Amino acid sequence: MLEVDTPHGRAIAHLHPADGQRAALVLGHGAGGGVTSRDLVAATDAARSEGVSVALVEQPYRVAGRRAPAPARQLDAAWTAVVEHLLAGELRGLALVVGGRSLGARVACRTAAATGAVGVLCLAFPLQPPHRAGSAATPSRLPELDAVTVPMLVVQGARDRFGMPPAAAHRTVVQVPGDHSL
Repeated sequence: MLEVDTPHGRAIAHLHPADGQRAALVLGHGAGGGVTSRDLVAATDAARSEGVSVALVEQPYRVAGRRAPAPARQLDAAWTAVVEHLLAGELRGLALVVGGRSLGARVACRTAAATGAVGVLCLAFPLQPPHRAGSAATPSRLPELDAVTVPMLVVQGARDRFGMPPAAAHRTVVQVPGDHSL
């Protein structure tokens, strides 16, 4: 466990080094969950089996014990600070793939260029929040996916109530059985 000071509080990176490190995968959690979700654990295990070291990042709002996420700009700034810290130290010299589950995937997409990522992994990307009766529809988050210019893998549950993103030239979408919890 590595504590990292960010512009918005202390974050924690849980490091899972791989034997013969070939690359690094830095993953963020969903809005209401932590870094022990099944899909993040499965991604960590799969990556490490291929020689990819993994850092699971807890955002400052979660470290501080808050359940509600910080605004996007704060999440992005904290995430970027953690990734920069890791690339200057524990993950120095490794090709970087960023990603996460749900909210963590959104943060990874928005910051992929700034962090120098060579790829993005999105688990349960929340494309379109479900419409609530009596409220205005929330805009699609497809522009966040479309803004990514490096190869991207999106793993989405076939029954995810947040929708199914379309494949694109730089984006592979894999549909798996399940809902948003994968």
